[in-house]
Amino acid sequence: MRRIAHISDLHFGRHDAHKVAALLHSFDQHHLDLIVISGDTTQRARPSEFAEARHFLDRIRQPIVAVPGNHDVPLYAVHQRLLQPFAKFNRFIASAAVADSLFTDPQLAVLGLNTARRLVWKGGRVSSEQMDTMRRAFTGLPRDVWKVVVTHHPIASVSGEPIIKLAGRSKLGVRTVAELGVHLLLSGHHHQPVTGGIDSELVLNGSVLAIHAGTAVSTRTRLTVPNSYNIIELEPARAAITVMEWSEHAFRPARTHAYSFDASLGRLHPV
Repeated sequence: MRRIAHISDLHFGRHDAHKVAALLHSFDQHHLDLIVISGDTTQRARPSEFAEARHFLDRIRQPIVAVPGNHDVPLYAVHQRLLQPFAKFNRFIASAAVADSLFTDPQLAVLGLNTARRLVWKGGRVSSEQMDTMRRAFTGLPRDVWKVVVTHHPIASVSGEPIIKLAGRSKLGVRTVAELGVHLLLSGHHHQPVTGGIDSELVLNGSVLAIHAGTAVSTRTRLTVPNSYNIIELEPARAAITVMEWSEHAFRPARTHAYSFDASLGRLHPV
């Protein structure tokens, strides 16, 4: 079994220090194999915010896959935004994470893709080059290896849930992950935890789960949604996603979505 913590939208600079400490404590309690950060590590991409985020990362014991979000691109430093939009992210965050945003072991392959763009403040986009990166990462892997793609901006909505703003070229991106047998799409950006299958017409005859994370430690929560993160448990024939919500001074299990997995067909079914 592999156990992943999926955290997002930390927004250091607008964070709660008590929740940061509680999050690290929660990590220690759940015997995790990997930490995935799906963007917006900082609030305004300031050096002091990145330094606080790096202090947090340095206290994590597990390997880290991290991608930037739109808040990790300088907003007011226009020269940096245009010429070196990800310089601070690379210096403080990517240097603490796995190389090339790719984690692999015999049971798991997790690839992070950067959907943030220097000329777009809030939105994001998947590029043709990133689709080629997915092909290089996942082509030839056995069917029973769990394949995961991480982006900040979602590239798929959960079927039956309200439609959300997706990254540009998302349909092409989803078709690519379906062709490659990717099982899970992890993202953030909308600050609300939602999990489920995506439109069957987009994924042809396969199954792909979209897993959106809430905001883990930021004070920038949406509506009445509390701070949260996801714990994803992956076994040979089962996947379970538990939302860990902030309650009574700690992150506690709130609800779990479970799926059976038929590796021979690449199919996931709710249970």
